[in-house]
Amino acid sequence: MNVLLDILKEVWVLTNEMSPYLLLGFLLAGLMHEFLPSTLYTNHLGKNNFRSVFLAALFGVPLPLCSCGVIPTAMGLRREGASKGATVSFLIATPQTGVDSIIATYSLMGLPFAIIRPIAAFLTAILGGTLVNKIEAPSPLPLWGSASTPNNQEEKNKTLPFGGSLKGAFRYAFVEMMEDIGKWLVIGLVIAGIITAAVPDSWFTAFQGNTLYSILFVLLFSIPMYLCATGSIPIALALMMKGLTPGAALVLLMAGPASNVASILIINKVLGRKTLAIYLFSIIAGAITFALGIDYLLPSEWFTAPLANMQECCAHQPGWFSILCTVLMVLLLLNALSPHSHHHCHCHDCEEEKSHCETPILHSSLFTLHFKISGMTCNHCAANAQKAIASVEGVESVTVSLDDGMAQVSGNFSEDDIRQAIESIGFSVK
Repeated sequence: MNVLLDILKEVWVLTNEMSPYLLLGFLLAGLMHEFLPSTLYTNHLGKNNFRSVFLAALFGVPLPLCSCGVIPTAMGLRREGASKGATVSFLIATPQTGVDSIIATYSLMGLPFAIIRPIAAFLTAILGGTLVNKIEAPSPLPLWGSASTPNNQEEKNKTLPFGGSLKGAFRYAFVEMMEDIGKWLVIGLVIAGIITAAVPDSWFTAFQGNTLYSILFVLLFSIPMYLCATGSIPIALALMMKGLTPGAALVLLMAGPASNVASILIINKVLGRKTLAIYLFSIIAGAITFALGIDYLLPSEWFTAPLANMQECCAHQPGWFSILCTVLMVLLLLNALSPHSHHHCHCHDCEEEKSHCETPILHSSLFTLHFKISGMTCNHCAANAQKAIASVEGVESVTVSLDDGMAQVSGNFSEDDIRQAIESIGFSVK
């Protein structure tokens, strides 16, 4: 019972430290999503050159996409004409950071980590994308439907008043993003609490102060494991408190979100084995290089100071503002994780997302088919599946349900085209 209380106390302290910054980060992410058109990304990534790789990394660093959401998004960019190098660059940079996780990193781990983390993601992404362009021969994928088919979300942004767009930003930030990463954030906080309160220091004796052992230990479980960029922060801090080096903590922040078993399988299927090898090599090489740089080239007090701050926070009561933010965060997480959530459908004919969408009246020459899509785990996945299906020639309306993985498609289309469009972004279908 004492151990359980200690774990809950550690989770409470971490949540109080992170909640104000998390709420700010989610809000900024929502504003970016609603007011920045997706064409900003797709129009500049088609060339098989360094510029497209550079821009893909630059676009990917601030985007608040988790490890599961970035896969269909990146495959969607590839399907719309992005080069392989730009796609890999986007795949590496985007899940490692985001405007929300950068702010949260500052809240728990300090300014040096918050600066180095996006720089490491950016340079590692450029390395991976450049290697793909040099080694892989250009092989653009065919486009299904018209490449100029507008996205309903983009059209809506052009016509909605500012108040409507602002409402959409809040909904994306505090409903959809909470649904997508809320579970992983809670898991990360709980794991950090367990490591800090329940795992004996003797377990990490072999790694204390040893950069090489710490790096290899962290790489061993972070490459295949699913960790979101925000949820990895408290775990990295907990490992540092147990004696692992700051460089090893950075390895977790980089390799954990950037790769997992699901992303490895999908990249191998869609982009090929050689591209997968370059992708993994770039992540591992970048993580090790920056870890060694932190541990051997930079002052250690830059990265260990937050540990002392955490000890002080444990000894003092949090302020009313932190408690208020924590309460709000808990309410938002409860709403996101409750059974009634995840009922957003993505309808090609709807003016905005609704909890329940009515099937449109069809002309007699059209037909409706249902497809079972496997691999969707978040709202980004469902939105990208909807967009891919909507681009197929002859499709009149699309309804994608994240709950049961079903897509209802109406029109006069080819089933093979639907299958190819869905598989091109990394999902399987029947």
